[in-house]
Amino acid sequence: MADDQIDALNSLLKTTIDSVNGYRNSAEELDSERLRDAFRDNASERERVVERLREEVRRMGGEPADSGSAMGQMHHVWEDLKGAISGHDEQAVINQTESAEDYLKEQFEDALDKLTGDPRQVVEQCYQEVRRGHDEISRMKHAMEAAS
Repeated sequence: MADDQIDALNSLLKTTIDSVNGYRNSAEELDSERLRDAFRDNASERERVVERLREEVRRMGGEPADSGSAMGQMHHVWEDLKGAISGHDEQAVINQTESAEDYLKEQFEDALDKLTGDPRQVVEQCYQEVRRGHDEISRMKHAMEAAS
């Protein structure tokens, strides 16, 4: 049971690390200062989630993942985002970012269905951070759509 929970936590870790890297790398490429700041803030928030998940894996006697998924779904979504950034299309950037946020949120929701006890409580707390980031990107998307 503990190994299954550690595996679930490490899976979340990898996906969240992809999110940190995606936000951080994208922030360097964006022209919009507003988006750049939002992406940097989200990267920092996700780094805190990563650390909390790592702490829980260690507490459970496991070895925490230290890198993202090389070819995972989240990686592909962030790669698609790079294409939108290079086209300098803010709406495309926000749309692709929301897709990445949707995927991450789903991963946390799936983990919550599988975890119990302390690991579940930790993931629930982390999930609240993830939802805040998701909701912020969603608000930005809807504001851009309303403005156009």
